[in-house]
Amino acid sequence: AFLALERIARLMQKNGLSYNEAKEMVWASNVFTTHTPVPAGNERFDPELVRRYMEPYLSSFGLDWNTLLAMGREDPGDNEEAFCMTVLALKLAAHCNGVARLHGEVSREMWKVLWPTVPTHEIPIGHVTNGIHTLGWSSHDMRGLFDRYLGPQLVDEPTKFELFKKIENIPDSELWRTHERRRERLVSFVRKRLVDRGRRRGAPQRELLLAEEVLDPEALTIGFARRFATYKRGTLLFFDTARLEKILNNTERPVQLLFAGKSHPHDLPGKALIREIVHYSREPRFQGKIVFIEDYDIAVGRYLTQGVDVWLNTPRRPLEASGTSGMKAAVSGALNASILDGWWDEAYTPDVGWAIGNREVYEDPGVQDWVESQALYDLIEQEIVPMFYTRGRTGLPREWIKKMKASMSQLGAFFNTNRMLEDYTRDLYIPAAEKANILSADSMSRAKELAAWKSKLEREWALVTVRKVEVEGEDRVVGTEIKVKAQVQLGGLSTEDVSVELYYGSMDSKGECSSGSTSPMQPGQAVDGTIPYEGSIPCERSGRFGFAVRVLPRHRDLCHPYLPGMICWAK
Repeated sequence: AFLALERIARLMQKNGLSYNEAKEMVWASNVFTTHTPVPAGNERFDPELVRRYMEPYLSSFGLDWNTLLAMGREDPGDNEEAFCMTVLALKLAAHCNGVARLHGEVSREMWKVLWPTVPTHEIPIGHVTNGIHTLGWSSHDMRGLFDRYLGPQLVDEPTKFELFKKIENIPDSELWRTHERRRERLVSFVRKRLVDRGRRRGAPQRELLLAEEVLDPEALTIGFARRFATYKRGTLLFFDTARLEKILNNTERPVQLLFAGKSHPHDLPGKALIREIVHYSREPRFQGKIVFIEDYDIAVGRYLTQGVDVWLNTPRRPLEASGTSGMKAAVSGALNASILDGWWDEAYTPDVGWAIGNREVYEDPGVQDWVESQALYDLIEQEIVPMFYTRGRTGLPREWIKKMKASMSQLGAFFNTNRMLEDYTRDLYIPAAEKANILSADSMSRAKELAAWKSKLEREWALVTVRKVEVEGEDRVVGTEIKVKAQVQLGGLSTEDVSVELYYGSMDSKGECSSGSTSPMQPGQAVDGTIPYEGSIPCERSGRFGFAVRVLPRHRDLCHPYLPGMICWAK
């Protein structure tokens, strides 16, 4: 967030620009990715703490202290409001995005206060869904299969969907044996970690012998590993321990759980979740069936994502911005069972994994935990366990392998870093770079012009009003158009400075048009300072519709017209 200020400072010092001129250059060429909807991840600080460190810096390039505070506040006029780093970044970047489709929606809702009266779906925050380095997270065993059946092209063209479709050509027996080897190596790795840990703390010989036999290399293995924040609900499976005991201790169809992760050093509730899991793992009824692996790191992450059968993710929707561990598990053949949140909200289909719940959002977290824990137990008992243990004469779980192949081919082709970087480059980096080139040409003449125009806009916008709106005709027949006229006053602005639009769409139960379309209106000859505008709305389908006339700023060098506080709607 502070990088934007440094860019402004350098432009002012090296190019002799004013603050407003430098800000236009920075705003147009900055890309900001917001990474979490969780309040703790959007830092807010006491203004006096910020002042202590920032005021000497600001004076070096002449930025007023109150101007900075306003840039970091949702309400610039509230002197009591804390200084928010995310608000500062959003205000100084024309190109903003979340890290998954759902996170983009959540971010637009979360930060719509910065763009008052702009419809939520038009808030200028898009999304680029995260991805993982496919070959970097694939096991050596799985890479061997990829080399044999997908060919060397995968290294150079990891987003080519046709390549991943070749996963279907891998014989079931080879894929399953490869996956079983990874599960066996995971069990061996866990046993060794437990023995080493026991020896370091001087554990008795009996405990070391038990550690050498923990887990079953042939049992259905469910993995959960991530940062232990409370919203990720690492203990959701323990909501009904009697039911969990029945699932894990089924002698004919056993299930085992592997947990790993760390919490923030100051996150006491997160640490409490880890203690709870460790406590259950030591109970006699769960001993050998539940293991918590200490010192979570990349090596542990690799063994888990490459060796488990099911990757479990249980965040409280919609607080998971994206998540990537499930992507890593998918490319090595694990199947995801997850709340429809983050990346899984857009990735899930019934043929690639399992969904816990149906995108519900609850007001009561306790009710939500109970409902979704029951849904998870049902899923394990009724779908996951039967599919894993249903074997044909060859001993292969054919339906499970079919799901593995669908997951690997469909998810691997899209949820990778190559596709992610293509999206960032095409949708964000290139537009920002092109705008920077335009504004910086001719000694930054167009940046100076844009800053002067915005100053005029800020002076005159309060005088912009839509005086009168008229609708011609009575017919509202599908396939026709509704003609609309409006009288608009622009104060000291001209018709070149604004766009007058018809905003229209279906009305919801509250009488609001939440996801409308726009149609431009054309100006006529001004009469006594009032400009007549005309436009039309296409009647494309039946139903209850509404419309409104609105005025937005317009300039050839604006990245988008949604400037805070500058949208005028007809009353």
